[in-house]
Amino acid sequence: MSDKILVVDDDVNLRRTLRDVLESAGYEVDEAENGLGALAHLDQGPSDAVLCDWKMPGQGGEGLLRALMIREPAEQLPVIIMTAHGTGPNAITAMQLGAYDFVTKPFDIDEVLATVRRALQHVRLQREVEQLRNHEQESLTAIEEKEHRLVGISRGMLEVFKSIGRVAKTDVTVLLQGETGTGKELAACTIHERSFRSQRPFVVVNCAALPAELLESELFGHERGAFTGATNRKLGKFESASGGTVFLDEIGELPLTLQPKLLRVLQEHTFERVGGTESIHADFRIIAATNRVLEEEVEEKQFRSDLYYRLKGFSIQLPALRERRSDILPLAEYFLTRFNQQNQQHVPGFTEDAIVLLQQYSYPGNIRELEHIVERAAVEAAGRAITREIVSKALPAFESGPIETTLTGLLRLPFHASVAAWEKRLIEDALTESGGNKADAARKLQIHRRLLYEKMEQLGIGKPE
Repeated sequence: MSDKILVVDDDVNLRRTLRDVLESAGYEVDEAENGLGALAHLDQGPSDAVLCDWKMPGQGGEGLLRALMIREPAEQLPVIIMTAHGTGPNAITAMQLGAYDFVTKPFDIDEVLATVRRALQHVRLQREVEQLRNHEQESLTAIEEKEHRLVGISRGMLEVFKSIGRVAKTDVTVLLQGETGTGKELAACTIHERSFRSQRPFVVVNCAALPAELLESELFGHERGAFTGATNRKLGKFESASGGTVFLDEIGELPLTLQPKLLRVLQEHTFERVGGTESIHADFRIIAATNRVLEEEVEEKQFRSDLYYRLKGFSIQLPALRERRSDILPLAEYFLTRFNQQNQQHVPGFTEDAIVLLQQYSYPGNIRELEHIVERAAVEAAGRAITREIVSKALPAFESGPIETTLTGLLRLPFHASVAAWEKRLIEDALTESGGNKADAARKLQIHRRLLYEKMEQLGIGKPE
């Protein structure tokens, strides 16, 4: 017997196209024009999967997902959301409401068919091992507009939003990885806000900001008299976060001497204050972040392997801004809107040639750098539209102007020569920023030190002219 797919969309032409494709693939197909129609179909007989638009008159995908939450577990009826409104909040909401996946229009038909096959296989496996679970999920409201939030429409960021939606309602430890300035703290904050701990504290600890002896006291607290200057008992971050979330930023910088103690906290949720003997139990969730490649740190004995695998309960990679160029304009507009609101200004926007220049820049500082560039440009614009000339002034001097010529020149080269020239530029820039320190340059490039040496040898970097 064929699997039955319910297609829900107010666009009759799209419904018919999907019907033809799905029937050609061997599925039975039912149609509905909105969420209410879909529920009526499901009342008449079960379906094996649902393809559903997000925005529809009457009842959209969000309303349907909420209704299905009440009727049956999401694992028993996978819902694949289709939408032209592929925003982060929509993706997070859909995944938290039990959607199996979230695809954006215009989509590739082969991708939709593959997603349907995965969804049906997922249900079969669930039934075979009899591990279907009924989740009580509280009703979610739209993401609150906060001073800072994750912004993105690229495929890479959509995957981030989907991962956040999947993991937020669990208590799994999360490891956020990505270059400096890619938004790891914002991602951690979003996970906390979407979790059942959202009404409890979100405590941030920067593991790179303090020396080992002070960091230990900061994390675990200390007893009176534990060391010189300890005149009173102090509660550490783990205690003060009771019921909430502890965000360990720059976890790759955690001293080796403290790593066994953190491992114990992760395993048992117990610890002692510095200078104390009483074992303290605390309830909290840990989210960690790093801009280092921890696998390499483990290999080089700079990070404990058991702690790494414990932290990596669920890993999310935050893409660099140069890998998500479709997000540059939405982010720039978001930062400009926020600047206008905070400073009671009315800078109307960016000219086309300013947008082109913003799109060309490489952003070694990622989103944080783009934010500062937009702020500087907005100040310079003084209420006028932001032009190319204004953006050029706001960009670092070594990048404003030559980049277009450089990229154009690279594009004139044969493919392999262009790649080699670009690799050489990246490595030379990293070595310059690192003062010639090859280990630091390798970390900046997020490649293994041996690969850096091989590339330097291939490209003649460091040899006399």
